[in-house]
Amino acid sequence: MKLALLLATCALGLQTHAASYYVVVAGLGGEPDYEQRFTQAAKDLDRVFKAAGPAAHVYTLTGAQATATKFAETIDEVARGAKPEDEFILTLIGHGSFDGVEYKFNLVGPDLTAGEIAAMCSHIAARRQLIVDTTSAAGGALQAFERPGRAVVAATKSGTEKNATVFARYWVEALQDPTADTDKSQSISAMEAFTYATRKTAAFYDAQKRLATEHAVFNDVGTGEPVREAGRGQGLFMSSFILLRLGTNQRPANDPSKRALLDKKDELEQRIDSLKYRKAAMDPADYKKQLTDALVELAKVQEELDK
Repeated sequence: MKLALLLATCALGLQTHAASYYVVVAGLGGEPDYEQRFTQAAKDLDRVFKAAGPAAHVYTLTGAQATATKFAETIDEVARGAKPEDEFILTLIGHGSFDGVEYKFNLVGPDLTAGEIAAMCSHIAARRQLIVDTTSAAGGALQAFERPGRAVVAATKSGTEKNATVFARYWVEALQDPTADTDKSQSISAMEAFTYATRKTAAFYDAQKRLATEHAVFNDVGTGEPVREAGRGQGLFMSSFILLRLGTNQRPANDPSKRALLDKKDELEQRIDSLKYRKAAMDPADYKKQLTDALVELAKVQEELDK
């Protein structure tokens, strides 16, 4: 009876985010070195996301395909397919520009402004969204991209950090390096990828004995100032946003019979993260009870997944 109830609950959890829609765009390089670097980063992400299984819908634009028109057509296609319970992840790779007022993502032909990109993404029904802007001057796009239910990652803290970034390299690397999974959950969250990429970026400038010209930030509450690390309400959404599953956790993701259990596991991990963030404001006994209940239920789900 208890097992039947658990499975029924998990089946409801399946509706939480049935599919993930990934759009990766490598913009105009301007010179061969950048062109090759941006294209390779996009291809690496394309390969990583497609390996996630049938629930992953991946669209990648590089080279001559990276135009404003093709970008809009791709987002329209996602908007036609994505449902509210799905997730949407947009990754921008390349050069950006900021004139003090408006950010633009450099593409083949006409560029796109942050406002235009944000408007397109807002037509997508997915309630959980993530925009990762790894370009130069990415910080200039933050205000336009921000919206409740959408986390935004920018490779620079403002539009005035205009040098080419290395953040993209390490963001991509984070999704290929199991050590990015710092909580050993066999999955990499947006928060873990951000932490990995910012640490590696800082180490790059230290090793080169250069003054850092980029400082990545994020905002996952939809309003207010971006931050460089989790805390004071920021980071909860990013921590619950799973970008990639690893090892034994990836096999259930590709197994329809275990997908419900995996979604239940995600739900419980999100509940535990939420409790940790609210601990200071909770009654200690209530916190301990809720945390214990969630951990026990998580252990039962993991046992089912391991069978």
